[in-house]
Amino acid sequence: MISTISTLQRRDLNHVWHPCSQMKDYEELPPIVIKSGKGIYLYDENGKQYIDAVSSWWVNLFGHSNKRISTALANQAFQLEHAIFANFTHEPAIFLAEKLAEITPDGLTKVFFADNGSSAIEVALKMSFQYHMQKNKPNKKRFLALTDAYHGETLGALSVGGVDLYHAVFQPLLLDTVRAQGPDCFRCPFNKKPDSCNTPCLSFVEEKLKVHHEELTAIIIEPLIQAAAGMKMYPPSYLKNLKELCLQYDVHLIADEVAVGFGRTGTMFACEQAGITPDFMCLSKGLTGGYLPLSVVLTTEKVYAAFYDNYETMKAFLHSHSYTGNPLACRVAYEVLQIFEEEHYIEQIEEKGAFMKELASSVFHHQSYVGEYRQTGMVGAIELVIDKETKEPFPSKDRVGYQIYQIALKKGLLLRPLGNVLYFMPPYVITKEEIRTMIDLTNEAIQQYFDNAFVKGGA
Repeated sequence: MISTISTLQRRDLNHVWHPCSQMKDYEELPPIVIKSGKGIYLYDENGKQYIDAVSSWWVNLFGHSNKRISTALANQAFQLEHAIFANFTHEPAIFLAEKLAEITPDGLTKVFFADNGSSAIEVALKMSFQYHMQKNKPNKKRFLALTDAYHGETLGALSVGGVDLYHAVFQPLLLDTVRAQGPDCFRCPFNKKPDSCNTPCLSFVEEKLKVHHEELTAIIIEPLIQAAAGMKMYPPSYLKNLKELCLQYDVHLIADEVAVGFGRTGTMFACEQAGITPDFMCLSKGLTGGYLPLSVVLTTEKVYAAFYDNYETMKAFLHSHSYTGNPLACRVAYEVLQIFEEEHYIEQIEEKGAFMKELASSVFHHQSYVGEYRQTGMVGAIELVIDKETKEPFPSKDRVGYQIYQIALKKGLLLRPLGNVLYFMPPYVITKEEIRTMIDLTNEAIQQYFDNAFVKGGA
């Protein structure tokens, strides 16, 4: 254990088990105690500031301690903090559901509330399965998912995931999922470029559909960006053509927009860029601007009708949790949607995203070990490779991304590595000058790591 650990850090390590962490690592890098946040910055117990370049796990949209959102939350807390959502309702849930039905792709008119991204995935999987059972299609019991997919960490969500780091150990407990090779534009097996691609890789999905469509209830996908896979980005045409295959083979399409919704890809929802309406759309993360847990699943009148019947038929969707439709979370989420509309954030995202892409592409192009800088909307990703020509990745045991993350922290920059990939997903309130600082600090951290690696005889 390092000797400079603070009292709060020691108390944390005595009792707190942190997520997605090997706790032994915390002996060398103890958890940083955050005391406050404002705008794009987090401040630790010693007053040091960090640029929150990953929006604190992708949830923060309009900056920490946002005045409008905080005020809405406080006012709601003095009016109604919670009420049972079976046979009762309230204005925040009604207003939010109406607004979501208005701004999501045409046809998504029914809103089911849950409390986090994984829970939303569970809801969509169960709805799709029960729909087909109630439409007299009892053979439809399986799901099709892409390789390298990530949809959450409950057992159903893990079942349709494809990142071994998360689901391999639980394999004996998981659903029997059909898997198809997903898109990988950086290492395209067809040597296509995303801007001139007719999505030949979709043939991997179609092959599976031809064989399994009679037993498949739904395909689940992360639209435009496979996030935990290393921010793998692919063109909207893939999504558009996939929807056509789903219609052809009578299989639902579940769009997991938990990470990519609410402007992350440059449009309010990623599905907009493909001009499609999925059968189910799962939303969370940015839904409340980083304030409270909340998720929703939107679906169609057609799906809803399959559950609408007399009580004795037992066709109701019997899924719930105690905090369903929580008024605090719903009020905050409605305020987030009002901010988008009134302060014209989609236009700001377009402008800032273009600036970020041009600057980052220029800066990282000169880095010897950056194989690619790619960006969709305001999500940017730096893929580190041993060799630019072969695109050979660094061995996972080297933990290159994690070591660069540690260097960046010392410089006051919070990144979050995904293996050999470093990414940006900053709050939208970031200024162009702050974008420049974020990129410059990242570049310095990368350069410092590889300079040290050469000195030590690595890389």
